[in-house]
Amino acid sequence: MNRLSVLDEIFLRSHRGMGTPIVLQGLWRTAEPVHPALLWRVHRDLRTGPLGRRVVRSRVPGARPRWQPNQSAYPFTMVQEPIPAAAVLDWADRQGDDLNPETGPGWRLSAARLSDGGCVVALTCSHALADGRALTLAIDNALSGIPLAAPVAGHSDWSDARRMWATVLGGTARALRRGIPERPTAAPHRKALAGSPNAATHGAVLEIPARDWNRVAVSHGGTANSLFVHLIANMLWSSGFPADTIAASLPVDTRDEPRVDNDMSMTEVAITRDDTPASLRRKARTAYEHRMTSPGGIPEEILQVVPDRWAYRLAKGAGERDILCSNIGNLPESLLTLGPHPCTGLAARAIHPGLRPNALPRTRLSGYLTRIADTYTLSLVSLDPEAIRSASALTDLAQAALAELGLRGRSW
Repeated sequence: MNRLSVLDEIFLRSHRGMGTPIVLQGLWRTAEPVHPALLWRVHRDLRTGPLGRRVVRSRVPGARPRWQPNQSAYPFTMVQEPIPAAAVLDWADRQGDDLNPETGPGWRLSAARLSDGGCVVALTCSHALADGRALTLAIDNALSGIPLAAPVAGHSDWSDARRMWATVLGGTARALRRGIPERPTAAPHRKALAGSPNAATHGAVLEIPARDWNRVAVSHGGTANSLFVHLIANMLWSSGFPADTIAASLPVDTRDEPRVDNDMSMTEVAITRDDTPASLRRKARTAYEHRMTSPGGIPEEILQVVPDRWAYRLAKGAGERDILCSNIGNLPESLLTLGPHPCTGLAARAIHPGLRPNALPRTRLSGYLTRIADTYTLSLVSLDPEAIRSASALTDLAQAALAELGLRGRSW
C-alpha cells in the first residue's frame, strides 16, 4: 500500500517530538576491513529499493499521507581512523541523528574501522519506513536480490478521503451506540532524578549459542521466545523494579508477503514473579489471539483524520508497557557475509536519538532477539538511567540473568 498506516503515522509523529523517538538499526561486524566500494554498491541498491521513499501529505481533508519514491540519501560514510572495538555501540548510537522520513533522508548506511582490525557496518532507518522484519528484508534485497512484494497501488486522494471518513464516522457511530467509551489513561512519562547521567539510554549486545538457548528453553517447558520474555522480565526485577507484576509488550509480525513496511500489531502479557518459561509460553499463545485495539471499539483510523496533536493525545503511550520483547526471528543467511567478508556478529535493535532523561516513556527495558545460523543475538536497550547507569551495568545485569538460567553470552 502506498498510503501510510495508523502505525506509520504514530512513528512519523515521534519525529516531530510527539512521542518517543524510535529508529531501527542493523549492525554487522567483520574481522577484517570491508572495502568501501562494496558498501557503496549496497548503498546504491538501498537508495533505489523500498527504503528510498518519503512521506508526502495530501491537501484533501481525511486523505492519508502517501509514500513517494525518493532516491536522495545521505552518502555512505566510513570512519577511517579506527575506533575502539569496545565503543561500537556508542558509535552506532550516533548514526540515528537527523533522519526524517518526511523531508528525507529517512535512512543511513555507515561504517567504521575498529581498533581490533575489524569493521562495523550500520544500516539505520526511521521506524516510519520499516519495522524490524522489514529492515532485514530490505537489506536482504540489496545484498542478494531476493524479490519483494510490489506495493499495492493506492486510490486518489479524494477516493481515499471518502473511504476514511466513511470508516471513521460509521465505526464511531456504532461504538457510541454502545455508550461513550472511557478515555484511555496513558502512563505518565517518568522524570529522571537529579544527578542522573546525561544519557537517557544504554545499550548492550550479547551472543548465545542457539543449541544452549534452545536446550534451556526445552528444559523449562518453554520455547525460545518464552525464555526470551522470561529473561527480560527477570532483568527488570533485578534492576530494582518494585512491582510484583510486569506488563510486557510483544510485537507480532502480521505480513503475509515479504513487504518493507510496518506490518505488525502489538499484544500484551502480564508477568508475575512466579511465572516460568512454560507458563509464559501459554500466556503468550493466548495473548497473540487478542491484539491491542483502540478503546471502546472506535476505529483506529480516527487517528489519521484528526490533527496531529489530537492524534498524539489520543494515542499517547499506545503499545508502551514496562518492557518490550521484540523477537525479530530468523535473519536471512545472505546477511552472513558482506561480499567476500564473513560476518563475526549481527545484531538488530531500536535506538532513541534525542530522547531526554526528563521525558522517559513507560518502557524501562527493551530486548530484541534474532537468530542466524547457530547463534542467537540479544540486543538490549535500557531506558531507565536511574536503575541502570551505564552500558557495562546493563551487560552485567544480562550476564547475571543468563547465568541464573545456566547460559553465558559473549558480549560485544
